[in-house]
Amino acid sequence: MDDAAPLPPRDGEGGRREAADGWGRPSDLAAAPGNAGPPPPGASRPPPRDGEGEAAALDPSLIDAWIFDLDDTLYPREQGVMKLVEARINAFMIEAVGLPEEQAAVLRRQFLDEHGTTLAGLMANYAVDPERFLREVHDVPLDSLEPNPDLMDALTALPGRKLVLTNGARFHAARVLDKLGMGDVFEAVWCIEDMELTPKPAPATFRKFLDRFAIDPARAVFFEDTPRNLEPAKALGMTTVLIGDGRGKPIGRETTPSIDHWSPDLLEFLQSLSLETAA
Repeated sequence: MDDAAPLPPRDGEGGRREAADGWGRPSDLAAAPGNAGPPPPGASRPPPRDGEGEAAALDPSLIDAWIFDLDDTLYPREQGVMKLVEARINAFMIEAVGLPEEQAAVLRRQFLDEHGTTLAGLMANYAVDPERFLREVHDVPLDSLEPNPDLMDALTALPGRKLVLTNGARFHAARVLDKLGMGDVFEAVWCIEDMELTPKPAPATFRKFLDRFAIDPARAVFFEDTPRNLEPAKALGMTTVLIGDGRGKPIGRETTPSIDHWSPDLLEFLQSLSLETAA
């Protein structure tokens, strides 16, 4: 979860379908050096780096723990929930810290880049009540969310443990999962309170998570919509999957080596897996 970036066009908007049939196909990420976007039309996936063949597809039989980010990963960013949260964050910064509106928006993005969450940046620079912040910014309507039966089936079919790792507040995660009909899907939901307010991408947070749930990172896969949050997961030995467009960041083997696989949509990726021999 991070501040929003423009999405590729959807069906009927001139490009979304082409992406899903080519570069957008769930695939191993193997972009040419310096590639900041999709390959030319007709290319099913970008070329590997010099001296490399195609990376192996994700083998579910080698995975014991399936770990998912929450917002903009378990549901599409088009649902707009994080836009509402971001507006609440800006309002909090204007009211609680006394910043002008434009400065609040700029500082929010700066704090995200430097600290991982706006809250972490606020706590490092201002006297704020973190409980009030989490309560106020996450108290947004979830009318745009609804259960996706196909995604529920795909998640349920995964062999092994399923967990959520989110920078969101505990009550927000519970509300979102309940709205999505996923309240009983996951063994555990690890939230910002469990992280002691030290958010992803802090490596220590990932280590605590792995230790808390006795997860072998070599047999775990992490799904996330923010590329930088995949870096510590990859460094610890986890398989990584980027969901979405990378928030406008260049995506490629040379530019983002921490990303093993990429898909524009979680359901599309899960449905591409071969689960016959994984159970």
